[in-house]
Parts: sequence; C-alpha cells; structure tokens
Amino acid sequence: MNNLNESSEDYLKAIYYISKKNKGGWCSNREISKFLKVKPSSVTGMLYKLKENGFIVWNPRKSLRLTERGKVIAQDKVDCYNVLKEFFSNVLKIKDISLIETVSCGIEHHITPEILESLQGVILGNSSAE
Repeated sequence: MNNLNESSEDYLKAIYYISKKNKGGWCSNREISKFLKVKPSSVTGMLYKLKENGFIVWNPRKSLRLTERGKVIAQDKVDCYNVLKEFFSNVLKIKDISLIETVSCGIEHHITPEILESLQGVILGNSSAE
C-alpha cells in the first residue's frame, strides 16, 4: 500500500482513465474537473501536490500526464476497483450497479495486496465452479 490519501488516489485514477483516451496520455485540468465533478481550482490545488510527490508531469496552465510512479499507483487502484466490482456482482450477486461502483470505489483505498490476491482467488474459484 502507499501513503496517499483517498482523494489523491482518486485523482490519479481519474488522470489514468482520461489519459488512456488522449493522444500521448496527456490531459487537462478541465477534463479532470469534469470527470471528478469538482471545481477547476480544486483540481489545481491537487495537481500541485501530485507534482510535488512525483506522480505527474505538469506545469500550471498546461496539460499533464502521469509519471511511471503515478501510472503504477493508478493502475493498482483501477485493478483493485475492477476486482471488487467483479466480486460484488459475480460472487455476491449484487444487482445494484450504482451501489457496487460506490462501495468498490470506497473500499479500493483500503485493500492490501494480500486481500486483493485472496479476492482474486475467490473470483477465479467462483468462475470455474459455474
């Protein structure tokens, strides 16, 4: 696990999702603001923190993208989120997609690699049983 707070992880994940569809992996403050439904000034404040910690390449009023370090953390959070969604929908058979997404997003920040591995084992075990 890393020492980032949930908000920082959510920003890295948002940048990751946005950058996947943009040429060269670049994205803008405005795109992040729209994606997370927050004010551009809030995004700017977080970008300074992410840059200071080496998670993004960015200069104010310019496009930005994740560093390798930022990509690793973002991908880990995306992977964890996806495993949790699969667990809730396919193992626990929860049908409410909105609930699954909300709970998965909240829990992803607290899952250790060992727990994630166990969840993946349960999912694989469940998939092979069907």
